[in-house]
Amino acid sequence: MTQKMLRLMRDPYLLPSEKQTLISRIAGQAASMNMPCYLVGGFVRDLLLGSPVNDLDVIVEGDAIQLGYALVKKYGGKLTPHHKFNTAIWHVTPDTSTLDTIDLITARTETYARPGALPTVKPSTIEDDLRRRDFTINAMAVRMDGDHFGELLDPLNGQADLENKLIRVLHPRSFMDDPTRIFRSVRYEARYFFTLHPSSFILINPESLAVLNSLSGERIRHEFDLIFAEERSFAMLSRLGELGVFNSFDPVRPKFDQKHSELFDSNTPAEFGISIDRVMLGYLLWFMDSPAHVIESLSSRLDFTSELAKALLAGALLKSELNSLKDSSPSTWTFHLEQVPLSTVYVLWLLTDEPALKEFLTKWRHVKTHTTGDTLKSRGLLPGPRYKEILNQLRAAWLDGDVDSLEDEMQLLETLIN
Repeated sequence: MTQKMLRLMRDPYLLPSEKQTLISRIAGQAASMNMPCYLVGGFVRDLLLGSPVNDLDVIVEGDAIQLGYALVKKYGGKLTPHHKFNTAIWHVTPDTSTLDTIDLITARTETYARPGALPTVKPSTIEDDLRRRDFTINAMAVRMDGDHFGELLDPLNGQADLENKLIRVLHPRSFMDDPTRIFRSVRYEARYFFTLHPSSFILINPESLAVLNSLSGERIRHEFDLIFAEERSFAMLSRLGELGVFNSFDPVRPKFDQKHSELFDSNTPAEFGISIDRVMLGYLLWFMDSPAHVIESLSSRLDFTSELAKALLAGALLKSELNSLKDSSPSTWTFHLEQVPLSTVYVLWLLTDEPALKEFLTKWRHVKTHTTGDTLKSRGLLPGPRYKEILNQLRAAWLDGDVDSLEDEMQLLETLIN
């Protein structure tokens, strides 16, 4: 296995040269300080799957903060230590690597004061550290330092589960200790096309789901954020529904339509002139068919940001108003849609293909008048609500085709102020 790991770690497709250099520097520094060090978790999993590696999580049997300061002294950058957990983040300088940060972690054990609580940690060995992890496929490590470089440590047979495409927790109380692992298992199932092992599947039960219900809205929302950052988000939502996850924290949940998943990877046309991140797009597609009371309930339970809650509520309302707006003038559409977040308008257009929504996004919202507040002031009008009224009437005239030149606008202005 060592030769296979060496070959994988030297593959520039899986591990670009700048990351290989960074690994060598960390390994060399750790060896000089007599600290056995390992690359763990997702690094080993993805490497064995033949996937390019993104994250470098380094575990040391020693003081990770001390190692971090030594690396900064020798190679530059800066260190953010977390003394409570004896971990550190090395912010790598650009000339060292294209990576922004490296997590340096002291090997540790974890205990949980109660189900769902954050863990209490204390320093320990690499094997103890691997046994505290979530799944067997994440409980492997490859050693970095000295003559041990490339040695695979797999005490829980993670490689076998990887080959058999299985997601398996490490102990019966795993989902009780940290119920967010339920979300993680679903992400891995869909991402890698794996299956949750039957012995782990039965542990997603009323008891563990009850612990999930006790978690803060922020912790649960973060898991949904991670899901929407994935390619197969809607498959993951479907799986969560099958497992009863939604009912565990709120029996009233949005009903997602599988056909919406076809829109998830659509590229926003350049002519729209807007950008929408994948997470916001996911929430809007998920909630767009939901009534306001469902959105309000889950916005509160999951501690949504005010921006997200506003976008979701606006979407529900606008969708209900589409029929009544159908034959409205461009100005009526425009003045109404300008009260709605652009991301909401865009997603509703994706779902309905309503021409007026596209016209608003590409044209109407950009229509401006030549007349400004300064113009009105120069014509002797006192500042006040009348300004907005006149400017809106002028803009409506442009939008509705009643004026199409500066001369027409000036003539209309004369009638409005006299």
